[in-house]
Amino acid sequence: MEENQRVGRRRRFLFTRERSDSTGSSSVYFTATSGATFTDAESEGGYTTANAESDYERDSDRESEDGEDEVSCETVKMGRKDSLDLEAEVTSGPVPRDLEADASPGLEAVLPLLRQADELHQGSAQSKREGFQLLLNNKLAYGSRQDFLWRLARAYSDMCELAEEVSEKKSYALNGKEEVEAALEKGDESADCHQWYAVLCGQLAEHEGIQRRIQSGFSFKKHVDQALALQPENPMAHFLLGRWCYQVAHLSWLEKKTATALFESPLSATIEDALQSFLKAEELQPGFSKAGRVYISKCYRELGKNSEARQWVKLAMELPDVTNEDSAFQKELEELEVILGH
Repeated sequence: MEENQRVGRRRRFLFTRERSDSTGSSSVYFTATSGATFTDAESEGGYTTANAESDYERDSDRESEDGEDEVSCETVKMGRKDSLDLEAEVTSGPVPRDLEADASPGLEAVLPLLRQADELHQGSAQSKREGFQLLLNNKLAYGSRQDFLWRLARAYSDMCELAEEVSEKKSYALNGKEEVEAALEKGDESADCHQWYAVLCGQLAEHEGIQRRIQSGFSFKKHVDQALALQPENPMAHFLLGRWCYQVAHLSWLEKKTATALFESPLSATIEDALQSFLKAEELQPGFSKAGRVYISKCYRELGKNSEARQWVKLAMELPDVTNEDSAFQKELEELEVILGH
């Protein structure tokens, strides 16, 4: 009975953590010209799971054990009230898009967790870390669900973007790719699964040699296409496709020859292809990505349309930095402003 009370309190704590209301977007990292070689990735595989228990959870357990014999009736009443308040808050929130038509067994039990994971993913860097820990802490209970697994993969992608050490980035990306592969084994009709598989392929490609980067590029494109086939109005999938087209359009001669040698159908895309994908993402959700607006400006400039390029530089300047890619583009954005003039 004491153990059940302890678990009950811990679950209430996990679901009622405070979180930021700031929004964010994810970016893809299929960088065709990165030079680092990816080695011994498998040895990094256990990096994040070794530290899966958060400081908050450990503190919660300690407090629970220290005060186990001093729990008053009033505390129990307050705990029940918090639980009821949470239930009321959660049930009034929007249903995640992948769950709207889902009537799978156990959905009602996991829905509060999935909603909270979605909110934390859209928040600050700290919120993303909390969301990652939340999902890790609940993997044993819900790791057999596809809607849980792709969100865990997405959280690994968030952690990869937040990490600073190369070894950490590789570990997060590799673990995330394994989780989304497990999700796809349960069915390939989820646009989110294909989208985050593509993103994690791109993040892994940053640390691979030319041959494996080219292979990752084909896999990336395949899953983005599948995501768009299932969800054609998804701005992020269009942004990812634009990112892929732009990188492929700038492949070096050696990379093009390698792709031709590896595959019957070599990688092929133009700046115009990239521009149309970025514009589609912007049409579906204006201001979706600062990086997307920078890419639109770059595409117009490379196509010789400087007036349009200047317009999109100004539009990009209006948006805040949300992702690391946004921040990395700030200097380039300022240079474009000087080159194109006002």
